[in-house]
Amino acid sequence: MNYSIFIDVKRCTGCQACSVACMDQNDLEVSQENLTWRQVFKVENGQEPEAKVAYISMGCMHCDDAPCLLACPTGAIKRDLTTDAVDVSQELCIGCRSCSLACPFGVPRFGLDGKMQKCNQCLIRVKNDLEPACVRTCPTKALKFGPVNQIEHEIEGQAAARLVRSLRHL
Repeated sequence: MNYSIFIDVKRCTGCQACSVACMDQNDLEVSQENLTWRQVFKVENGQEPEAKVAYISMGCMHCDDAPCLLACPTGAIKRDLTTDAVDVSQELCIGCRSCSLACPFGVPRFGLDGKMQKCNQCLIRVKNDLEPACVRTCPTKALKFGPVNQIEHEIEGQAAARLVRSLRHL
């Protein structure tokens, strides 16, 4: 079954708790060479004082076509058979950075050993029926994790409910 992490940008406050939880879960130290696997970006639209601000928490997108997986010459990048998450084997990675060149989102990070690291949706936690660390930690519940078809259905339902509410005011 295909699982994914979804973000509700209306709930995200940019607090960075997800990034800190990711770093803690994966024993990451922040330095210029090794950024956290989940980052929060501030997006501004418009001019002051009417400017709109949103925050977007992003990690690996675990793409269906996974360009990083296709570009890896050693087969170090594989798809998990249980969750469909894209994961990397540190033993097989040679640090050639082909994955980084192929990724349209700039996700692959390289550790001090030169090998690729990235979000794996906390596979160990998920296989023990726990949420990924970033989802568990989010204080506003902006991040959701689950089967893609289930969460898409919830999101579609929320969008339909908002549409009905807005039509009532016409």
